[in-house]
Amino acid sequence: MPTVVLLGTLDTKGLEYGFLRERVREAGCEVLVIDAGVQGTPLTHADLPREEVARAAGADVAALAAGGDRGAAVATMARGATAIVARLHGEGRLDGILGLGGSGGSALVTAAMRALPVGVPKLMVSTVASGDTRPYVGATDITMMYSVVDIAGINRLSARILSNAAAAIAGMARSYAGDKAATEAAGAKPLIGATMFGVTTPSVTEARRLLEERGYEVLVFHATGTGGQSLEALVDGGFLAGVLDITTTELADDLVGGVMSAGPGRLEIAGARGLPQVVSLGALDMVNFGPRDTVPPRFRGRTLYVHNPTVTLMRTTPEECAELGRRIARKLNAATGPTALFIPLRGVSAIATAGQVFHDPAADRALFGALRDTIAGNVEVHELDLDINDPRFAAAMAERLAAMIAERGSSDAERGA
Repeated sequence: MPTVVLLGTLDTKGLEYGFLRERVREAGCEVLVIDAGVQGTPLTHADLPREEVARAAGADVAALAAGGDRGAAVATMARGATAIVARLHGEGRLDGILGLGGSGGSALVTAAMRALPVGVPKLMVSTVASGDTRPYVGATDITMMYSVVDIAGINRLSARILSNAAAAIAGMARSYAGDKAATEAAGAKPLIGATMFGVTTPSVTEARRLLEERGYEVLVFHATGTGGQSLEALVDGGFLAGVLDITTTELADDLVGGVMSAGPGRLEIAGARGLPQVVSLGALDMVNFGPRDTVPPRFRGRTLYVHNPTVTLMRTTPEECAELGRRIARKLNAATGPTALFIPLRGVSAIATAGQVFHDPAADRALFGALRDTIAGNVEVHELDLDINDPRFAAAMAERLAAMIAERGSSDAERGA
C-alpha cells in the first residue's frame, strides 16, 4: 500500500487529524501521523511524536513550550519536520503528504513539503488558501485547498472538505506509487530542463524535439519568475542531466523592476553544481508588467507593447542590455561545469527581429558587445547569424548540449574506471 504522511499540530488540530487518518485509510493507504505541536496535550495518537520532531531540529520540546515564543517554536518544529519528512521519503515511506491549518500551521507544514522533490503529492488544506499562496507554495507543486470554514472541529461542511482532501491525497499517492514502480522497472530517461517564453516557443519546441529523439526527456519551464526558480530547484536537487537555458528574460525583470523576476541568483545554480548548460539570450529585449495602466509612471515614455490585456512588455534600452550582458557573462564565468553561450545575432525574440516592434540594433549591439568584453575563456561562445527561433539555431544548441552531456558521462566513466 502507498503511505500518506499527515503532518500537523495535534494539540490544536488533533480531532481533525484523527478524522483524516480514518478517511485516508478507508481510501486504501497506510498512514503515518507526525505531531509538530508544542503546547497542550496531543488530541490523537502520533506515530512520530513531537519530541522526535524537536530532536530532529536539535531542540527540546519542553524548552520550546516554556519559551513562550510561538514564532520561534513554529520555525524550529518546521526544521525538524522537514528533516523527518525528507528521511521518510528517502526510505520509501512517503508517497504523499497532507496537512491542515491556519497561517501558522500552513507555514510549518508547507516548509516541510517544499523540501520534497517535485512530483511527490503535496496537499495543504488551509484557511489562507484563497489568498496569496506564494509564501507557502514557493516554486514547488504544493496543492492548496481552501477550508472555507475554520479548522475547528468536525461539522457537516468541514467533514465534507476533509473527506475530499483525504480522497484526493490517497488517489494521488496511489498514482505516484504506481508510476514510481513503473519508472524504476522501465529505466528513467535522463532529464533536461529548458526555459521558454511565448516569443521563444519555436526555438524551444524544435530543440526539445531533437533532444527527445536522442533519448532525453525535456522539462520546459515558463520563464515567469517562478518558472526559473522551479528549474533551478530541480538543478539543485540533482534531478537534471543538463540545462537548455534558452530564455533568460527573468534577468531583465530583475534588473529593471519587472514583475517576472526569479531573483538575483538566477543563472547561477547549474554553474555552481557543474551541470552541462547551454545558455542563450531569449527575450532579453523585454521587461514584463501587468495591464498597461500598471506600468510605473517613470516608464511611460518607453517603447511598450501590449502582449495581451494582462501583460505589457517594455523594450530594454542599450544601457540595460549592456548591463545584462555583463551580468550574464559574470554568472557564466563562475560556472564549474561545461558551459556554452549561443548568441542569435539576428534577434533574441520573435518580436526583436527586423521589422518587428522591438527590433533595436543599438540595444542588440550593446548586449552582444558587453558579453564579448566580459566573458571568460572557460565559456564556449557561439555567435550565429540567425535569430533565436530559426530551426538551425535551435538545432545547434540541442546538438551541443547533447554532446556536452555525453562528454561528461564519458569522463565520469573514465574516472570511475
